[in-house]
Amino acid sequence: MAINLEKGQKISLEKEAGGTLTKVVMGLGWDAKQSGEKKGGLLGGLFSGGSSDDSIDLDASCIMFAGDKPVDAIFFGQLKSKDGSILHSGDNRTGKGDGDDEQIVVDLSRVPESVTALVFTVNSFTGQTFDSVENAYCRLLDGNNQSEIARYTLTSQGSHTAQIMAKVYRHNGEWKMHAIGENATGRTINDLFKPISLFL
Repeated sequence: MAINLEKGQKISLEKEAGGTLTKVVMGLGWDAKQSGEKKGGLLGGLFSGGSSDDSIDLDASCIMFAGDKPVDAIFFGQLKSKDGSILHSGDNRTGKGDGDDEQIVVDLSRVPESVTALVFTVNSFTGQTFDSVENAYCRLLDGNNQSEIARYTLTSQGSHTAQIMAKVYRHNGEWKMHAIGENATGRTINDLFKPISLFL
């Protein structure tokens, strides 16, 4: 059974998964705040149900760090890490269909030893604030059997345009997850390096 994380909580991924993890999938989701009926799915309804929602484009990204130094970024403009260990599913601007609309797949066995942390973020590329967004969350799955390991639900709305959602990091030879859920401002990941540095 997946664990529901609280803000700031840290867990051992292998302990929660019940064994050694070689691949994980970070699925990120949110809904556009609507007055009418919402559609299902992690990102369902984001681009439907009213013209005011049609232009919202949220982007999931992953930044690789060696200590406090960023070494690579995986986002809609670069769907694969330079070392091949991380793959982005692509920029989804429709929000249609069930399941995760954006996923980032991490082959932990291929992540270079020099990489100490992977930070996952969401940005409002079109600039709308998170007052227009609700039900934002991230969930981590075992990449081999697709079982959900952990889920972190964000309830925060406000005038921010980005959120630092979670960090997957090495600690004493094992991978752990830190549910960050910190608000930030920025249309792209380039705007987030300074706030992210507080959590490295």
